[in-house]
Amino acid sequence: MYNKFYIATMCTVFVMAAVVLTTFPRPAYSEVEKRELTKFPEWSWDRLVDGSFTKDVSSWFSDSEPYREQFITFSMKIKDGERLVLSKDNVTFHAAEDVEGMEEGMEEQEDELGDFSNHVNNDGKAKLANAGIIIVGSGSNLRALMAYGGVNGGEGFAKMANDFKKTFGDRVNVYAMVIPNAAEYYLPEKWKGRSKSQLSLLKNIQGLLSPDVKFVNVYNTLGNHADEPIYLRTDHHWAPLGGYYAAAEFAKKAKVDFKDLDAYERKVVHGYVGSMYGYSKDISVKESPEDFVYYEPKDIEYSTTYINYSINKEYKITKVSKPAQGPYFFKYKDGSGGAYCTFMGGDSRITHVTTSVKNGRKLLIIKDSFGNTIPGYLFFSFEDVFVVDNRYFDPNLKDYIIKNGITDLLFACSTFNAYGGSFSNNCLRLLNQVAGSCIVPETEQKDDSAKETKDASAKEKKDASAKEKKKGSTKEMKNDSTKEAKKASAKDVKEEPQKGTKEEE
Repeated sequence: MYNKFYIATMCTVFVMAAVVLTTFPRPAYSEVEKRELTKFPEWSWDRLVDGSFTKDVSSWFSDSEPYREQFITFSMKIKDGERLVLSKDNVTFHAAEDVEGMEEGMEEQEDELGDFSNHVNNDGKAKLANAGIIIVGSGSNLRALMAYGGVNGGEGFAKMANDFKKTFGDRVNVYAMVIPNAAEYYLPEKWKGRSKSQLSLLKNIQGLLSPDVKFVNVYNTLGNHADEPIYLRTDHHWAPLGGYYAAAEFAKKAKVDFKDLDAYERKVVHGYVGSMYGYSKDISVKESPEDFVYYEPKDIEYSTTYINYSINKEYKITKVSKPAQGPYFFKYKDGSGGAYCTFMGGDSRITHVTTSVKNGRKLLIIKDSFGNTIPGYLFFSFEDVFVVDNRYFDPNLKDYIIKNGITDLLFACSTFNAYGGSFSNNCLRLLNQVAGSCIVPETEQKDDSAKETKDASAKEKKDASAKEKKKGSTKEMKNDSTKEAKKASAKDVKEEPQKGTKEEE
């Protein structure tokens, strides 16, 4: 009787699971992981024959399971409940996992970089979550911090800025702005050992810059406003207010007009939970949403033109659109995890803002995602504002600067990217690249994909053949040798384990 009940129960569960997996709606985007999920592949006879179609269907099926977000959240709740308390300060640890994908002149006294002492989160209460993310506080005071591990560094960034100044000389003013991440200002004193100070990087870059390259010191400025919401609590980026204070510092260095916040209209996206939820895999981050507050300029005429890029899974450009006008500020609903893309809709485009200012100044900002918050505060300061992401640009940058009459060039990136070499290497590549050379045709992608599939198939056949030979030879071995061979074979078995940000909603 028990066996029949067990079999009936298991069959019911199996049928219900089959119905859910095959008929229920499948998600297209993961708020937890901040990426687009695998789409159902295009069908063709060639892809069916070479096996790539069935392989991609399998990936789509496993990556877009119905209710995947709910299951992930439930798993996080269990993990959060099982955390181990290690001290009276309520410092807790989670098991860490790898996250992909997841970084001169002191001519004026105000440029002198000073030490910052944290007076905001100094009670020592924190916990270490996935991938080294440090969670400070709880509820509306919770803040997720990304530890910084560099010492000194930034030589490549300084050399790159110096090379640009040498290339354009007096025709273009060159500025360098390196933006610290939130850990510099909000990490409790007891936890300072978990993250290196970013001040040494900034001092090193400042000392290596040519006297002709103007260093924009936002370190002191942000420290002076650390008790304001200048950094997002649930995202690895700073908040738009932090971008405002940094833009003000840049305008002072560039000697252009700059407006107070009274000249802007305050906008709010309520219930925002940013990237740190996906990175940390800590449920307390999701349960501590914040307001995403940004500012739109008033009483200024401006128009925005975009050249949009289509990007493949390897983040390479596959297609370039014709110039088209669009909004500078994109609208997101309350609770949307894509609110940081309010500015220009994301990274994969060239932006040109024409303003009603007439002062002969034209600004080009070359940035990483931290730089997205800055341009909107400079519409009162420049005739034209051009924005280029260091990862996505297909013209020759030298020709682009000369053609558009750029007078001011600002490099704006995070300390992570200034320390590493990718940002500076990308900028130098853009300066010298042949226009259009970085575009990967879609047909070439498909050919490469088919080739990879065929190579994988050939390798599988070769491995299978080798196993058969091994099998045949082991039959001739003695019984004890056969057992050892099987054990060795079992040990060799291995299993092989963000897409980017959602840009518009």
